[in-house]
Amino acid sequence: MTTDSGPDLRGTLEFQSDAGAGRSKWLAIFMTLILVGWMGSGFIIPSEGVEPETADTEIKPVAVETMMSEADSVQLVLSAEGQSIPDRSTNIPAKASGQVMSVSVERGELVEQGQEIARIDSETVEALLAQAQAQLEQASTELARVEKLLSQGIATERQAFQARAAKATAQAQITDIQHQLDNTIIRVPFSGRLNEMTLGEGEFVNDGDAVAIVLDNDPLSVVVQVPQQALGRLKQGQAAEVSFITGEKRVGVVDFIGRNADSQTRTFRVEISVDNPESEMPAGLSARISIPTGQARGHFISPAILSLGVNGDLGVKTVNDANEVVFNAVSIVRAQPDGVWVTGLEDNARIITVGQGFVEAGDIVEPIDRETAELASVSQ
Repeated sequence: MTTDSGPDLRGTLEFQSDAGAGRSKWLAIFMTLILVGWMGSGFIIPSEGVEPETADTEIKPVAVETMMSEADSVQLVLSAEGQSIPDRSTNIPAKASGQVMSVSVERGELVEQGQEIARIDSETVEALLAQAQAQLEQASTELARVEKLLSQGIATERQAFQARAAKATAQAQITDIQHQLDNTIIRVPFSGRLNEMTLGEGEFVNDGDAVAIVLDNDPLSVVVQVPQQALGRLKQGQAAEVSFITGEKRVGVVDFIGRNADSQTRTFRVEISVDNPESEMPAGLSARISIPTGQARGHFISPAILSLGVNGDLGVKTVNDANEVVFNAVSIVRAQPDGVWVTGLEDNARIITVGQGFVEAGDIVEPIDRETAELASVSQ
């Protein structure tokens, strides 16, 4: 068998080392080390003139604007809003049934106690009265006759007793009918102003129907609700200034102080009595009362300075001698259009006026006097 003597292609595959490739590898490693060293040089070898940052970097205190405030005497005034009510008010009922024969007053008129305002037909009652009077006359005559006979020994004590009883019954009947007759005249129970009048001549009314309303507005009472914290500052007889919504101003006195708090508002009813000649001021007007209740020492501030504490207490933030923020719980004792008077601060206090919302009690701050801040603002 003849063997093909061609070239042998099954030789072993061999790679020869490249000296240039090895040098490139070591060069890359060397450059990497240089880069890492350079990047770390900022931490290991800081640049000249630059101090390294530390974890204990000092925080600059927050700057707040302050003002010095000195306590002054303030007149304590209790203010409250309410409305006027009549001193008395009542319905006037008809006390008899029948046709209205006459009406002598009109709605809105001033009336006096006992004054007649209308008459109901009394013809039937007058007839009954005449009959009762005749019966009384007859009973009186009979009693006189029996007593004469008794004195003569002809009549008995029993007959005299019956005659006296008949006369007494006739007298009682007259009294009752006279009362009915009086009830046909409708009168005013007390002086005041006739606020309602529903009667007209010719109309028929029943016994018990309300036919008019009379108001006694002199004095006029102003009713307000006072918080329980202020109740101890009030006494009966205290003077009060009353400003009505109409612009009218009157002076009154504390006439009544309630002793039972409202179950929902926990406030107490207080009534101010105001003289109101001829009922000039109507009832139902809104009014504001101001009652001087004493003196106190307080600070006059803008309401914008007030803050709320962690418990919701109303207060003012001040700065002490160590530049530390202090929260002071205060009470508003008097309000005016341009500010409020508060108590609860020391007589001399450095009050934070700007920036109080950014600091809390215990914070160290940099106080800047308000006048200094205003001068700096003007100079700029």
